[in-house]
Amino acid sequence: MRAGSVLVLTNDRDVTADVVLRLLHERQVPVVRCDPGIDLHMGAALSAHYGADGRHGTLRTPTREVALDDIRSVWVRRPSTYAGPPGLGGEDRRFAADQSSWGSGGILASLPGAHYVNHPWNNRAAEYKPAQLAAARRHSFRIPDTLITSDESEARRFIACRSGAALYKPVWNTPYKVDGEPRAVWVRPVSEHEVTPAVRACPHMFQARVEKAFDVRVTVVGERLFGTRIDSPDLDWRRRQDRMTCTPVDVPDAVTRSVFAYLREFRLVYGAFDFAVTPGGDWYFLECNPNGQWAWQPADITAEIARAIADRLEKGGNP
Repeated sequence: MRAGSVLVLTNDRDVTADVVLRLLHERQVPVVRCDPGIDLHMGAALSAHYGADGRHGTLRTPTREVALDDIRSVWVRRPSTYAGPPGLGGEDRRFAADQSSWGSGGILASLPGAHYVNHPWNNRAAEYKPAQLAAARRHSFRIPDTLITSDESEARRFIACRSGAALYKPVWNTPYKVDGEPRAVWVRPVSEHEVTPAVRACPHMFQARVEKAFDVRVTVVGERLFGTRIDSPDLDWRRRQDRMTCTPVDVPDAVTRSVFAYLREFRLVYGAFDFAVTPGGDWYFLECNPNGQWAWQPADITAEIARAIADRLEKGGNP
């Protein structure tokens, strides 16, 4: 087991991270928590030197200081985006934000010997919905028939061929506001008559509706897998989580094999898979969030996932 600190990159409102941090504290594992997109403009500092004598550097926060070579593992949880100093505006702030992302972000993604859960570049590669669907097919998952297009005629034809049993899903959960109020874009049924020339503005994802008996979230940490059955009155169970019930569920062997093959392709340590399960017992892959939330699950499963993450971070190196 490698010595050194665990670096947790996340925002200060991330209560999910707190569950794991408490476990690491109980184990007396030193932890440095930092939200680089915010903290590096609020008193924290990051420096790295590269030269003939090697590479060394330091991350300093208001409460901790750690040598970059002494970081055993990095948990990339939910850090804020690099937005630049709030005192700047316009092009200056955009320039500073880009320099921070490529500079500070590059340093924190290049710590030699550190174990990443997950590496931020692997997270990014695995977040593209088209890449997810292509990988799911390669690894023998069932997937719903899907169209991603900005062509309104193609969209109408796709929906019409499914007798109205088609859904719209965003390809990315972009923050969206109406009259200044945040609005979520949920999965919803769509008819061909709803498709307008506005589709041309950007790619839209349309998918055949799976007649499901229930949903399943499969959370994977390293070689450990946790299955949760979700029963909800809503098409999109995330919409009203107070209406859903969650119970443990066994994951079929074939699905398990595909899950681990998928994670290996994207070089992920952690993944949150969503499936729709039909009355006949067929499991349809919907997506894999490489950094999905997990603390909403039943207390015993949440505790097991937290321990699995803490184990990976504590061990460090390359487990």
